[in-house]
Amino acid sequence: MGCSSCSSGKDGQPKGCKNNGTCGTDGCNKLTVFDWLANMTLPSGVAPFQIVEVRFKNGRKAFFNNQENLTLSIGDVVATEASPGHDVGVVTLTGELVRVQMKKKKVSVDSEEVKKIYRKASQKDIDIWQTARDREDSMKVRAREIAIRLKLQMKISDIEFQGDGSKATFYYTAEERVDFRQLIKEFAHEFSTRIEMRQVGFRQEAARLGGIGSCGRELCCSTWLTDFRSVNTSAARYQQLSLNPQKLAGQCGKLKCCLNYELDSYIDALKSFPKTEVKLRTEKGTAVCQKIDIFKGHLWYAYEGEWMNWHKISTEDANEIIELNKKDQKVQSLEDYALELLDDTKNDFGNVVGQDSLTRFDQPKRTKKKRKNRNTKRKPREGSTASNKKETTTANSNQRAKRKPSRKKGPKPDQKRNSQSNKNEKS
Repeated sequence: MGCSSCSSGKDGQPKGCKNNGTCGTDGCNKLTVFDWLANMTLPSGVAPFQIVEVRFKNGRKAFFNNQENLTLSIGDVVATEASPGHDVGVVTLTGELVRVQMKKKKVSVDSEEVKKIYRKASQKDIDIWQTARDREDSMKVRAREIAIRLKLQMKISDIEFQGDGSKATFYYTAEERVDFRQLIKEFAHEFSTRIEMRQVGFRQEAARLGGIGSCGRELCCSTWLTDFRSVNTSAARYQQLSLNPQKLAGQCGKLKCCLNYELDSYIDALKSFPKTEVKLRTEKGTAVCQKIDIFKGHLWYAYEGEWMNWHKISTEDANEIIELNKKDQKVQSLEDYALELLDDTKNDFGNVVGQDSLTRFDQPKRTKKKRKNRNTKRKPREGSTASNKKETTTANSNQRAKRKPSRKKGPKPDQKRNSQSNKNEKS
């Protein structure tokens, strides 16, 4: 699987696992193919397959002919044929597995799509390639500003420079046809390079850019999925999913491709179920289907007027009641067919892993009472040293209290003046 650190590696080397392309999977890039024939030698007299698979930016791959009989291995940076000039990519697959991949993608050996490899990339080629790659982010921001200024209903999602820096390919998405003749003139004047516009679908855009899905894993379209089949809302209905477009849509804005993964299993399981529109007629009343559990084979019915009281029955019993209704026969009630609700079995094990209750902080913490000194509670024994010491300490404290003079509070200044004035009046 490809990670952001691997895709942003420099000098043609991945930065994620630090294996630098020597792990056999080319540094965990997108849409990798495991070379399970790498350690097997060819029979005598059999020449190795000359065509190799080369990866470019964001998982774009192509097949190239090794006419110069270069010794290539997975992870080598090579200079390939392009129009015009040359491109720089990384070898991702060699040997007989390339033939298998070409058959899978329906590419013949003599096809014009298969171009040739010039040489192994030199340090100068890699420096020019990295300089061109460093311009892509700033160019993408500026290109979007120009498209908005020209009021074009399009979104420029990615820019890919050729290895020699002579051409830049702009990938965009649009719901309607866009006349970008003026846009190309603006780009050529602004960026001073050859411009190529290439429209991609919304799913192809998500596959190129990558991302994390709602399941927590990388997008299937950017890691292994190459066949984009149409997805309908009926797939969600078969699986009893709520038709919430925010949950059913992926990063591309379309329905998630994973809705088709288990669709066949659900369709096979639904063959034994009666139609939910069919009502069950009983002596007690008419029952309507409220809910189904596909893999457990259960249905829930409720009488008309008693919508809060549901009765769970099996698919066999529901089909039996429907067959009786077709013969104008009614059963007594659904209670005779209702499945008993089993009590939840208690776990025998205890708190072995150390789980704590979520409500452990709701109640206030109890304060612990301070323990009194146990020695104070004990009665002193007669003639014991502890009692003698205690008596001596109390006697000393009493003597100190007697020796300590008592401080008398003097009158306040106002009181002194009043007392003197009273004495003068008496005299």
